[in-house]
Amino acid sequence: MMTMTDSARRVLIVDDQAAFRSAARLVVDLSDGFEVVGEAETGEDAVGLAAALEPDLVLMDVNLPGIDGLEATRRIVASGSSARILVLSTYSRSEYEAAASAAGAVAFVSKDDFGPDSLLVGSA
Repeated sequence: MMTMTDSARRVLIVDDQAAFRSAARLVVDLSDGFEVVGEAETGEDAVGLAAALEPDLVLMDVNLPGIDGLEATRRIVASGSSARILVLSTYSRSEYEAAASAAGAVAFVSKDDFGPDSLLVGSA
């Protein structure tokens, strides 16, 4: 397993549910070449942490308190961040895939399908 180095892709996890953040952290920790650099519970916190931490990849939930994940995605992209944003949701792909893409996300993944391969999709 790779040790945390500057060459690891830095991941910010954004979800209002602590249980999912923990599960996502486990997936990232078990995936070679990735490390979690921060977690946020709200869209506003996601925007602030993306600016402060400069992650390579943001795992962004759609349904967040305050501004939702799509608006947070728009703001992160508009800020000039080089982070690639992978939108995650329990909602169906048909409901949110186009909106996630329009907001600037690189992909939409159902939380049911989230796993190590999702990280590769988001960072490719």
